[in-house]
Amino acid sequence: MTTDKLSSEELIAQEVGARNPQGAMAKIIAGLALAWSLFQLWIASPLPFMVGIGVFNDTQTRAIHLAFALLLAFLAYPAFKRSPRERVPLLDVALGLVAAATAAYLFLFYEQLAQRPGNLTTADLVTACIGIPLLLEATRRALGPALAIIAAIFLIYSLAGPWMPAMLAHRGVSLTALANHQWITTEGVFGIALGVSTSFVFLFVLFGALLERAGAGHYFIQLAFSLLGHMRGGPAKAAVVSSGLTGLISGSSIANVVTTGTFTIPMMKRTGFSAEKAGAVEVASSVNGQIMPPVMGAAAFLMVEYIGMPYIEVVKHAFLPALISYIALFYIVHLESLKLGLKALPRNSAPKPWLVRLLGLAFGAALISGISLAVYYGLGWMKPALGDAASWVIGAMLLIVYVGLLKIAAGTPPLPAEDPNTPLEKLPETRPVLLSGLHFLLPVVVLVWCLMVERLSPGLSAFWGSMILVFILLTQRPLLSWLRRDGTHEHGSFMDGMVDLREGLIAGARNMIGIGIATAAAGIIVGAVSQTGVGLVLADVVEVLSMGNLLLMLILTAFLSLILGMGLPTTANYIVVSSLLAPVIVSLGQQNGLIVPLIAVHLFVFYFGIMADVTPPVGLASFAAAAVSKGDPIRTGITAFYYSLRTAVLPFLFIFNTDLLLIDVDLWHGILIFIIATVAMLLFAAGTQGYFLVRNRWYENAALLLIAFALFRPGFWMDMLVDPYRDIPPAELAQALERVEENSELRLRVHGEDAVGQPRTFTVVLPIPEKGTGEERLEALGLTLYEEDDKVLIDTVGFSSPAEAAGLAFDQEILSVRAPTERAPKELIWIPALLLMGLLIWRQRRRLKEQAAV
Repeated sequence: MTTDKLSSEELIAQEVGARNPQGAMAKIIAGLALAWSLFQLWIASPLPFMVGIGVFNDTQTRAIHLAFALLLAFLAYPAFKRSPRERVPLLDVALGLVAAATAAYLFLFYEQLAQRPGNLTTADLVTACIGIPLLLEATRRALGPALAIIAAIFLIYSLAGPWMPAMLAHRGVSLTALANHQWITTEGVFGIALGVSTSFVFLFVLFGALLERAGAGHYFIQLAFSLLGHMRGGPAKAAVVSSGLTGLISGSSIANVVTTGTFTIPMMKRTGFSAEKAGAVEVASSVNGQIMPPVMGAAAFLMVEYIGMPYIEVVKHAFLPALISYIALFYIVHLESLKLGLKALPRNSAPKPWLVRLLGLAFGAALISGISLAVYYGLGWMKPALGDAASWVIGAMLLIVYVGLLKIAAGTPPLPAEDPNTPLEKLPETRPVLLSGLHFLLPVVVLVWCLMVERLSPGLSAFWGSMILVFILLTQRPLLSWLRRDGTHEHGSFMDGMVDLREGLIAGARNMIGIGIATAAAGIIVGAVSQTGVGLVLADVVEVLSMGNLLLMLILTAFLSLILGMGLPTTANYIVVSSLLAPVIVSLGQQNGLIVPLIAVHLFVFYFGIMADVTPPVGLASFAAAAVSKGDPIRTGITAFYYSLRTAVLPFLFIFNTDLLLIDVDLWHGILIFIIATVAMLLFAAGTQGYFLVRNRWYENAALLLIAFALFRPGFWMDMLVDPYRDIPPAELAQALERVEENSELRLRVHGEDAVGQPRTFTVVLPIPEKGTGEERLEALGLTLYEEDDKVLIDTVGFSSPAEAAGLAFDQEILSVRAPTERAPKELIWIPALLLMGLLIWRQRRRLKEQAAV
């Protein structure tokens, strides 16, 4: 059975385990999934520390986490397409139990292993040699062959290093060293990636599953449809918004497609979109959900660990590009609707004047802002005033708000069940839809509050959000039945809520099987990179192929990220591409004079890794959408990639213009950047779609792309007019430091040896210390220099000094020093770009009037 012929139900089943056995085995699988969810909630809660029972360290929790994932993978996923779906063969049960035992080995024998690090016993070696192949087999079943093959290649590479071609050769790794590194230590399978899956990712996936079970997914789709359905191409715009809302907490773009797409794709087709375009819109919006904070397909939590950056900073830097990309996709859907000549669906009531709508929007925004400020400052006053009792008072207030929102929901008709096959004759009313599910926003508000205001860890924040959801699942049915006085609908009892909770916990665990397996298998690749040094080899390969050209190097890296990301889920592809390619950009960028912040590098490879879900021939999200739309999967993928060009250009832009990531940007500058960058992205979308106010002529497409580039990267044109740096002889470094203003920087071109003794030339940025003489500033940087044979060499570098942090070391030669020049702000380039945009708008408006007259 080919992927494009699968039904949407079968695709959803594949996401959570393709088997659906009956009888006792069904109960065993459900019981294991339920136990896994309860275990994850237990270790995330403060309870183990309060009662002193069930306190585990990181290695122990990772071992239990992987044991659950492996056992469920063998029980829930058949070995082959012809394998039985309605029962679990005894061989699979045996393989699952053995695989779980090999993972649990680190938990059961943790004390003994800790006392003899690196000294493997026969039992250790046998466990690793059984566990690794079984992990690869579980990966093949749950995720397809791509990740399993890549991990196997890295294992072979580790063992066969001496026999590799010259550029790829290394000294090789013994079987015992490989087993120890990959399975017994926390450098490989049980490394950071699996730790993030255990600590953070499971809880967010569980949060999403509970939210969906409570009815929030249906609520968000209906709300988006009621708000946007009356617009031209409204269902497609609603698909963008609802998929975006789902993607906020989803760990998989494919899961996004098959859940929201089953409803939105048929709606888009009925309004005039072709099967391929309807599928492509859903793919583009679902994949976009993976780049949108707070979860980013779990990559946000991995970035916290890999970069060593606070979670709130990762969210801040990733937010603006993701939001701009979503706005641009919304605009692309609008342009497609114009090109197709689609008409808006009729409203149920006469539209209000635009001034009334604008005032209503302003009043709503002011009301929300006022409530937010009152809550923020009110809680800020209450917590110190009430002390230990504050949590109880806040809990009581949340309960009152919850009951009040349910009372409002009980006063409105319940939402109709989803049926994508019903004709689109009328739109749901926005007000009753909005009021029917306001209580679903409470857990989201609690989650965001804990993350952004209380600054709790992501895991603890998701735990409290999940606890609110558990309470909602248990109580919303009986409370709604009690509060609804008109007797028109029976919502169910407390026991129905218990069933909802049980099914939500089971669904959360089943959704996590693939992610847990993926992070463990990707850990093999990370372990091989750290054990063999293949990252340095890859940097050499990219450098040779790019011939030292920085832009070509980035294009090659993007292409490699696409290839490595093919067939991998979001979490796994980020681990793979970041461990292999992020160091490549950093090292080659330094050699070419480009200093790139680590967050920009990781976002660059992450964006192109998830683009593999779109890109033919492997684009799994495109195949999933084609299965729902009954369109051609390759054409769907090509169209989705065309729509996703806006996402593909963003990484190149924020590598060269880090303002887009809000790095070292104040509030007002950030708002200005958001406005200008959004305008630029809309113009880019218009240029690539060939339609602005009317259908573009070829030179108008070129002009739109030129304007977009000038708005995105004004520094490119300003650098051509005025060099941003002036050259200073290295011998005059102290004098240059004295003349340069505080909060500025100097760029040093340095020649020396890398960690393995190979010569390299690279660029470093030195921050300018506080006021003082040149010698005082040089001392504050931790640098002592000396001259020899007309060369300026580094004599000493202070421990933990800015110079050491920049990568400077003893005996390196300073080749050149560049200081910033005084010049006009680069933003002046926006003026001619905006004037050209105004001219283009004037010409197209005139042509639009001529067409209307005809």
